[in-house]
Amino acid sequence: MNRWLMIAIGLLLGLSAQAQPMPKLRPLPDCKFAHFGHNRLIYPNGDNEAMERFFSKMDSVVILGQGNVNILHIGGSHVQAGTFTQQFRDDLLGIGDDLMGGPYFVFPFTAGGTNNPSHYVIHSTGEWKYCRNAVSRETDKRMGLAGAAITTTDSTASIQIIARERYPSHKPPTYEFNKVTLIGYSDEGDVAPVLGLDNDTLRGHHNDELATYTFVLPYYTDSVCVFFDSVGGEFTLTGVLLENDLPGISVHGVGVNGASVPSYLRCDDFERDLQLIRPDLIIFGIGINDAAEKDFTKESFKQNYAELIGIMQRVNPDCALLFVTNNDSFKRKRVKKKRVYEVNTNAIIVQQAFMELAQDYGAAVWDQFDVMGGLKSMQAWEKAGLAQKDKIHFTRDGYQLMGDLLYNALITDYLDYIKTNR
Repeated sequence: MNRWLMIAIGLLLGLSAQAQPMPKLRPLPDCKFAHFGHNRLIYPNGDNEAMERFFSKMDSVVILGQGNVNILHIGGSHVQAGTFTQQFRDDLLGIGDDLMGGPYFVFPFTAGGTNNPSHYVIHSTGEWKYCRNAVSRETDKRMGLAGAAITTTDSTASIQIIARERYPSHKPPTYEFNKVTLIGYSDEGDVAPVLGLDNDTLRGHHNDELATYTFVLPYYTDSVCVFFDSVGGEFTLTGVLLENDLPGISVHGVGVNGASVPSYLRCDDFERDLQLIRPDLIIFGIGINDAAEKDFTKESFKQNYAELIGIMQRVNPDCALLFVTNNDSFKRKRVKKKRVYEVNTNAIIVQQAFMELAQDYGAAVWDQFDVMGGLKSMQAWEKAGLAQKDKIHFTRDGYQLMGDLLYNALITDYLDYIKTNR
């Protein structure tokens, strides 16, 4: 190649890289009871190769606007609430313009009579029966990635999905899609979902093996309605994937109230559904409910996680793994007919288990337990208005702070990657 051409290309690439946005850390409040100075990712065996692969793919999206990055945040009620995941997502999308693209996995919890994540809206009609993976007696229905299912025999049943926050405190990133994949099946009769889009009615392509109904839309939208075109049967919905053709960053929040690691292991179609998004980074936030069990042991906890990780790695062997230690929490018990709280010391055992799992699998750990202040720190978070009175869950402000902290820990390493590789 001509020497001057090589110099010109080098200058152009250099200017292009300099013109790209550099991620900024989120400002944090002054919480003297917390250990925000410890807010970094930890690599127990010193191997961050998988995370660097993830950062490389992320760089292609942020700098060149090419490809998609898929992040799966999986857990229990902390994730189902949606605020934690949404804040982390908003922080990532705030790195640059037009980064929200690709798939967007959702589940209509509101139709089942339980709380919905905050980053999308569900309106429903008709009668629906809800079951979740956290309650073994409710698992008569096959479940997948969402860890939940809703079933109807009502001919008037419908679900409207709106991909935006209902009461945003700020202008949220808009998400529009032109493809909808409904995951579900009919056990009785020949019931099939139909999509309502403005004044049009669309019928999807059914893949019986994947239990999917795929609808290609004639234009982009942020809202669709699902209903049914036959009566006298039963239909079970286990997930919805909204997609577009644009490059960007997708953060999928999968959480079920009360879910433990075994809860997801009993979902027959978990691995099949996971292939629909094939995550590049999985953030494991399951553990708070495991640690609340009377027969909890580190050995069984690690064994269950090993089985779950095996599923993840079969879907994408190159996926980066990030373990989030349990937040400090308290258990409620009765003493002389009074309810009292005692600290759950199993959080320390979970912390050790995640360090050992990360050692075994070349994964990273975000030590949420240490960052928030360690044992008994939940009382200080409650006093500061960042945690609820049950001493397990956070308030909205607390979850948003956790989202910022997780983002800062990840982006600190990403900035180090940029310095070395750009």
